[in-house]
Amino acid sequence: MDFELNEEQKILKKAAAEFGAGEFEEGKEYDRKEKFPWDVIKKAAKQGFIGVLLDEKFGGAGYTVTEKGLIIKEFAKIDPGIAQAIWSADFGAYIVQKHGGEDLKKKYLPKVTSGETVMGTAISEPDVGSDLASIRTRAVKKDGKYVIDGNKMFVTNGDVADFIIVYCRTDPDVKRGHKGLSLFIINTDDEGYQSNKLEGKLGIRASDTAEVSLSGVEVDEGKMIGEEGKGVYYVLDFLTKVNRICTAFFAVGIAEGAFEKSLDYAKEREQFGKPISEFQMIKAKLAEMKTKIDAAKLLTHRAAEESARTEGRLANLNPSIAKWYAGEVAVDVVDEALEIHGGYGYMEDYDIERFYRDAKIAEIYEGTKEIQKLMIADDILQR
Repeated sequence: MDFELNEEQKILKKAAAEFGAGEFEEGKEYDRKEKFPWDVIKKAAKQGFIGVLLDEKFGGAGYTVTEKGLIIKEFAKIDPGIAQAIWSADFGAYIVQKHGGEDLKKKYLPKVTSGETVMGTAISEPDVGSDLASIRTRAVKKDGKYVIDGNKMFVTNGDVADFIIVYCRTDPDVKRGHKGLSLFIINTDDEGYQSNKLEGKLGIRASDTAEVSLSGVEVDEGKMIGEEGKGVYYVLDFLTKVNRICTAFFAVGIAEGAFEKSLDYAKEREQFGKPISEFQMIKAKLAEMKTKIDAAKLLTHRAAEESARTEGRLANLNPSIAKWYAGEVAVDVVDEALEIHGGYGYMEDYDIERFYRDAKIAEIYEGTKEIQKLMIADDILQR
């Protein structure tokens, strides 16, 4: 398989790199203050970097996940926190476009691509993470509407979005299992919606994360996305075909950024009368970092290309491989980068300190590394 970028992709990659270099200068401040970068989000939208998977009629670019991933990677090389805020500004838009009705698409999607607002998707709950079938939030049909009650945890953009997708149980007869789960769009100013911004995160502090409480939130039937009871399939499709691959690109970007900073530092930093890049142990670290990054990049591009053109086993397997390995590589590479920087790498004045904190999330969200390994093994054993 040929992973060489075409001319359009090269231009896009360069544009993303230039945008990040020019607009992410305040990354440290956003991190320190745990501030959502609204100004950067709006500029990114103006440049066409948000909602790129969406059709042009909704303000998108009609790109594949490869192009979206290239943007994410270039942003993450510069500042992972701001990169996360930008690439999750349209979190769930893919689901709306693929499964939602035309009225929902026309009403909500242009608001995201224009930078007017951001959106989120509420899946996890205080007691439910990886087990998507055990969701407790309920939507009960009453007088032509659905009344939603429940609590959601770690909701991306839950405190800043104007609307979010909520994953909940619509069939009260199904106590457990994947049946009877559905998706709704709700407005965050709806009565009964309450959000609490989660502060004190280890990393990606520029990205908004919230706990959301839903108490008697009423939504019209028309705000259901797709068919009732098919929510789990829509979510898994989104996680597999889009978000796990995007997470892999994000992780590769963090690793590349840390590697480039380490390479520059090793050439400049002198000990015992010569640059530390001339010491064998530093050379070995750089060689291992580069090899791991290239391997992760190849796995990620493979997953993206196959996901865009195939269905079935490979389209589901390869995103898990890429997500798990790239996340592990990001953590390993940033750890080595901090070692190369020595004591300076431990100080917040140097970007490596922030990259070190930001990298860990790539092993956790969109399915932990343990879940990815189980999915890979299950696929192997079922052949």
